[in-house]
Amino acid sequence: QVYLVESGGGLVQAGGSLRLSCAASGRTFSSSGMGWFRQAPGKERDFVAGITWIHGTQYADSVKGRFTISRDNAKNTVYLEMNSLKSEDTAVYYCAAKTRGRNWYQNQVDYWGQGTQVTVSS
Repeated sequence: QVYLVESGGGLVQAGGSLRLSCAASGRTFSSSGMGWFRQAPGKERDFVAGITWIHGTQYADSVKGRFTISRDNAKNTVYLEMNSLKSEDTAVYYCAAKTRGRNWYQNQVDYWGQGTQVTVSS
């Protein structure tokens, strides 16, 4: 009942920046948090960053210090600001929403966006 639509992906040079957006609709009031995962070809879908309304933000070690997740309540939108991008950041980025809890294990995600491609040229 929560629908997530990502935007902002594209091709960027290594060292550059990109901002992803995830607009939520539906039963957004039931969400306890939103976040981002990514999946590179041949790899599993990995947690990138998340924000819960009570417990705040959490980041994967690989992106900590480079990525920032934020939320605009009025727009029902979560953003992922990606700086100092590396080639290994290349992946399909998926917006995620959870209805309970503070942890960001994949099996705790209740809703997924369709994904947006981020390609970082080396």
